[in-house]
Formats: sequence, structure tokens, C-alpha cells
Amino acid sequence: MNEHGSRRNGDRSARDQALVWTFFRQWLKNPLSMAAVSPSSRELAQKMLRELPHGAKRVIELGGGTGVFTQAMLDQGIEADDLFVLELNEALHQHLRQRFPQARIVCGDARDLKLHVERSGFADNGPADAVISGLGLLSMPKTTQREILEAAFSLMSAHGRFIQFTYGPTNPVSREVMRELDLVSHRASFTLWNVPPASVYVVSRSRSRRVAPVRASR
Repeated sequence: MNEHGSRRNGDRSARDQALVWTFFRQWLKNPLSMAAVSPSSRELAQKMLRELPHGAKRVIELGGGTGVFTQAMLDQGIEADDLFVLELNEALHQHLRQRFPQARIVCGDARDLKLHVERSGFADNGPADAVISGLGLLSMPKTTQREILEAAFSLMSAHGRFIQFTYGPTNPVSREVMRELDLVSHRASFTLWNVPPASVYVVSRSRSRRVAPVRASR
């Protein structure tokens, strides 16, 4: 490996270590609010992005964390103006804003997703093609899950997908919520190269419910 390659790998390693430390400090402050003790891996990010609908251009990300998924989407060609990132933790929100000044980064609760998206102006250019989620749905009450999923699907096109990773053995969205919102899901992939290992689930409307998303009054 040449000197330039070694320097580049060294810079990446230092950046990765800084991201891990940033994430871990926030976990120490409030472990119950964080789904993991370390950022998601690049491999998990690639598996998540692989489930985006063909030709997807507009994406909402829930739980931006340190920006692993955000960076992967920008690298894949999603335009910054077509990307909306929501992060509840204020320190991580500030980190994301500094790292991605060109993207729409908002601090807020995912239950209020619709309000945040509309206030930001993101919804003015049409529905999203997908929602990528790093939220810890598995530990959330059913009512919270329902509010988040309902808001997410109201902002997506008829064939939009909710792409979620989980550390559990099954779909993290409760059966009751899936049934109430008439949603279907499948396990798309699994990676051991993550701490902890994770599965990727894709949640979508059932064929009978693929209707145009609800538009909020202006």
C-alpha cells in the first residue's frame, strides 16, 4: 500500500474512532434512549440501502445517530435536498448538522415526524420514497410504534417502504400495530458484522392498502 493509501486509511480509522466515542458518550448519558452502544456498521448501512425502492430519490431517516446511514445515502447519490434526517438527541443532532451542513437535519421526536417534515419544507416537493429507521422500536410501547409508523406512511408514496434494522429475532413492530395499520413485512437480510449483529426488515402497505398518502392541510 502506498503512502497516500495509508494516510487515507489512517484518516478513516481516526474518524471512525471519533464517531464511536461520540455515540458512546451519549449512550452513557442516557442508555435507555439509545438502541445500541456503538454506531451502525458500514455493512449494515449497505444492506439497509439495498432495500430502497428502485430509483428512490427522496428519503426520510429516523434516528440519524452519528450519520453512518446519512453518509451512505449521500455516497449513493441521494441529493442532500432530498434527504430529511430526524434525531432526538441534541448532541447527536448538533454533530449531524456540523457533519452534513447541506442536508435537512432536524432535532425532534419521531412521533411528531409529520409536523417536522412539513415545517422544514421537505414535503413541498412530494412524498418520500422510503423511510430508513435506526430507532429502537423493539423497546417502544405499541402506541408509540403506531404513531411513528402511521406518520411515516402518511409521508410516503403508495409503494413506499419503511426499512428498519433490529437486534431482535423478529420484526420489531408489534403484530397488533401491523394489523391495525394493515402493513406487511419481511426479513430482508442479516449481518454479523455489526455490534450487536442485526437484521434488516422491510415494512410496506399491504396490496389492498396501497393508496395515495394523506396530505396535510396547509
